[in-house]
Amino acid sequence: MTASTTFQGPLPQGVRSRMIQGVNGLDVHVLEAGHESPGRPLALLLHGFPDLAYGWRHLMPLLADAGYHVVAPDQRGFGRTTGWLAAYDSPLEPFGFLNLTRDALALVSALGHRRTAMLVGHDFGSPVAAYCALARPDVFPSVVLMSAPFPGTPAFPFNTADSETAPAPPNLAPQRLAAALAALNPPRKHYQQYLSGREANADLWHPPQGLHAFLRAFFYLKSGDWPGNKPHPLKAPTPAELAQLPTYYVMDLDKSMSQTVAPLHPTAAEVAACQWLTEPELAVYTAEYARTGFQGALQLYRVFTDPALNAELRLFSGRTIDVPSLFIGGKSDWANYVSPGALEVMKAKATTRMSGIELIDGAGHWIQQEQPARLAALLLAFSKETGGAQRTGA
Repeated sequence: MTASTTFQGPLPQGVRSRMIQGVNGLDVHVLEAGHESPGRPLALLLHGFPDLAYGWRHLMPLLADAGYHVVAPDQRGFGRTTGWLAAYDSPLEPFGFLNLTRDALALVSALGHRRTAMLVGHDFGSPVAAYCALARPDVFPSVVLMSAPFPGTPAFPFNTADSETAPAPPNLAPQRLAAALAALNPPRKHYQQYLSGREANADLWHPPQGLHAFLRAFFYLKSGDWPGNKPHPLKAPTPAELAQLPTYYVMDLDKSMSQTVAPLHPTAAEVAACQWLTEPELAVYTAEYARTGFQGALQLYRVFTDPALNAELRLFSGRTIDVPSLFIGGKSDWANYVSPGALEVMKAKATTRMSGIELIDGAGHWIQQEQPARLAALLLAFSKETGGAQRTGA
């Protein structure tokens, strides 16, 4: 992948774009605020899918005004960061969570910091942030997970030495779920199954309605603006329960994602009223994905079911997140409940110092864009509670 080093798009005052060379094999594009004053504590913001560093633009000035050096990278596979391969058949190992953790660790070091004072991961950035806190709590001494609950690490079977039955092979659950969803009436499929497939990149990159219209509908449907989002916990990870999810999560079996969202595109009036993602701002996403395609970003979905990469994560079998942690979701976001029981497992088993689960009113999935001021208040309160604001970058 190649990219222009000149970022094109509206940025808030005080936020700059630049490239940082040689970061764990990448040249990383970052947005940065609070960079004028040396010695500020570092706030590292990790985005998810199909977001970019640009998704943090509304939040960054608020954290910089509070005294932080704020850095949001385009993660591996996304945007203007280069050094990754985009082909479906290229190796998945570079996109594994432990290598994404190394990306974050290398970026902190390249920036001249020894540790973060604030680490925030949204969507796919959430498990990356979780593994940062698991693997290097000395560098990442607190963590905020957003929109994607972390249910813990893959574990080795326990106390099986005297069992006459061999443990079940791992990674069969996705195949079983796919078969069960396909047997529903009407037949359905899980969005992760679809986005892991070979055809997904072409569908998202060249949708019939056009890329800009597709992205507008996708962002809209997962936001608090769409009245169809009325999320609630699901009782169990069964096909019948999962079928309650909107079709952008549990899709009709015979439809692509572009076909799924097209009939629910917002009206012209709704687009004009959307102040958290204006047309010029959405044009940044359209231009970036038109240039790169989606396959680099979609590799992250495939990582979930790769046997070798899941085996690698068992290095942390039984390990918990033991640094101060916080979960933040949007009240109108189904992502909090896509994995039934994950919120409860995260708080009871996967973490030992979680201060709470905060759900922000007036936000769907894109919290940092929809409600940046409310998010900033929660982040700064948590950082004050954990002493983050007093840590220096050295």
